[in-house]
Amino acid sequence: MKNNRVKAVRNKTITLSKTEISRYKKNLISVQKPVPLSSIINKTINQDLFDIADYLPSHSVDLLFIDPPYNLSKTFSGSSFKKISVDDYSKYIDSVLSKLIRTLKPDASIYICGDFHSSTSIYFVAQKYLKVLNRITWQREKGRGSKVNWKNSSEDIWFCALSDKYKFYVDRVKEMRKVIAPYKEEGAPKDWFETKEGNFRLTHPSNIWTDITIPYWSMAENTEHPTQKPEKLLAKIILASSDEGDVILDPFLGSGTTSVAAKKLNRNFIGIERNTQYCCLAEKRLTLAETDKTIQGYEDNIFWERNSLSIRKTISKASDIGRKKS
Repeated sequence: MKNNRVKAVRNKTITLSKTEISRYKKNLISVQKPVPLSSIINKTINQDLFDIADYLPSHSVDLLFIDPPYNLSKTFSGSSFKKISVDDYSKYIDSVLSKLIRTLKPDASIYICGDFHSSTSIYFVAQKYLKVLNRITWQREKGRGSKVNWKNSSEDIWFCALSDKYKFYVDRVKEMRKVIAPYKEEGAPKDWFETKEGNFRLTHPSNIWTDITIPYWSMAENTEHPTQKPEKLLAKIILASSDEGDVILDPFLGSGTTSVAAKKLNRNFIGIERNTQYCCLAEKRLTLAETDKTIQGYEDNIFWERNSLSIRKTISKASDIGRKKS
């Protein structure tokens, strides 16, 4: 993971030196027997989920975020994955979910990531254990074009709960959007506000997310992980389905986006990742989060559309009015 090339001035990609790997390795923990929550909370566990799932404490998790390997043939960081049948992938997802159900609190929410290859399996298995509440489809604007098929630029996240009682705070995840056809009531704006930059309103979020930017080299959150999830995506999920102080579990942590977003939003986390270098990346990002709480695309407690930085300061006061009206 060490890169000897000199980075461009605007390249903010987070990398690791040998010294940093040695330093952050000391923060990692392993689990060899059943453990209390206090011993693993806000820790990065450097092990395979299946080796420690039975040791995790019961009824301790408020929000479970699962981003498993997708059903694709792929090789990265020394690990190889081969596409398997839908039935076999369903069995794999079942082996993950069945191990983790025990860790959930009665009002826990669960989010499971996939693409169009794996979504069939995810739904099939999730409805066996959980109440499937919705399927979020988010636009992943990167991706190669194809001459023989539609460009694949979306992924799914299945929103589930353990019971009919679960947390969902819509006011925390409303989106600031431009009003195309403003409606007035008795001459005054109805549920929107005027600014010199245009007309805006805080809208209820849908299950189609088009405001997510995939981390790239000039973003401060970017790492060399090939399938890194954006902090804004996790922020939406965390704010919608947890409270400050809640415990969030990510059993396939990767480079640590879930842990970092949780820390920035004053939640507790448990991250499990078998790749040591990715664990160290997560630890470095957690250290950086101690002094930088920003989440790109989330500012003043508002989720903003992409490419809207130039108008945010202009409409910040007006947005306060808009929030009071919403």
